[in-house]
Amino acid sequence: MADMKATREGYGEALLELGNELQSVVVMDADLAGATRTGVFKKAFPDRFFNAGIAEANMMGIAAGLSLSGKIPFVSSFAMFATGRAYEQVRNSIGYPHLNVKICASHAGITVGEDGASHQCIEDISLMRGIPGMVVISPADVVEAKAATKAAAYYKGPVYIRYGRSNVPVINDRDDYKFEIGKGTLIKEGKDVTIVATGICVDSSIKAAEALKSEGIDAEVINISTIKPLDTEIILKSAKKTKKVVTVEEHSIIGGLGSAVCEFLSENYPVKVLRVGIKDVFGESGSAAALFEKYGLDSKGVTKAVKEFLS
Repeated sequence: MADMKATREGYGEALLELGNELQSVVVMDADLAGATRTGVFKKAFPDRFFNAGIAEANMMGIAAGLSLSGKIPFVSSFAMFATGRAYEQVRNSIGYPHLNVKICASHAGITVGEDGASHQCIEDISLMRGIPGMVVISPADVVEAKAATKAAAYYKGPVYIRYGRSNVPVINDRDDYKFEIGKGTLIKEGKDVTIVATGICVDSSIKAAEALKSEGIDAEVINISTIKPLDTEIILKSAKKTKKVVTVEEHSIIGGLGSAVCEFLSENYPVKVLRVGIKDVFGESGSAAALFEKYGLDSKGVTKAVKEFLS
């Protein structure tokens, strides 16, 4: 069985390394240092850690000021609060002046589980990709989460990264793995259908491709870890080969990865696209595994969706 680890763990690990590499890195949290994993930075660099309390909007304003003073602020909270409660401050205080602030939100998607709909943010990608100039990243596993966090530190401009609470399989633990902002990764070649996935749905898409293979369906799998800017080259090349595209995301099908792919393909290479994700409903309380199954995001759900789409 593959190693299991939450993507938020990669964030904490990266912060610890960045603290030593870049003296300009500072970290802010909204009274959730244990949950977001910023606590490891707080312990190592207490003078560069600031707890804003349960005041996310104020935290974004402070981060903007720190950025203008030459610091590289990493600001953390749950995705629901970092992108929802503080949206106006993120848009006007960070996005509009294009400041060098990294918004790193944990507990994204429905795998927050028992916390229920109020905490299950399935709109964060949509909100953040709508802000001009904002980079939006959704790592597939702990390895990618760590690499993306470090890449964000060296990128000049606003970045949003979403992390998850639940343990997920490690899929990028190989020597040749390399993360680059704006670049997708071809996980598996295929000729019958393209599965474009992001975040923790990359794993279920890989497993779905394996199941489909046993039924004579050769699926290509692409990991789009950077949703904005979108790697249009890898998507176009695959769409031209398979002529059918399925997107898979732990997010609303409105405004997320599926929307981004459809927007690009409709203007450049119109093909039929199926969006697998949360279909214009709120989440609900339940275990992460049960919710993933109910909303069709596990490997069985993705397999079923692809088969119906092709038929």
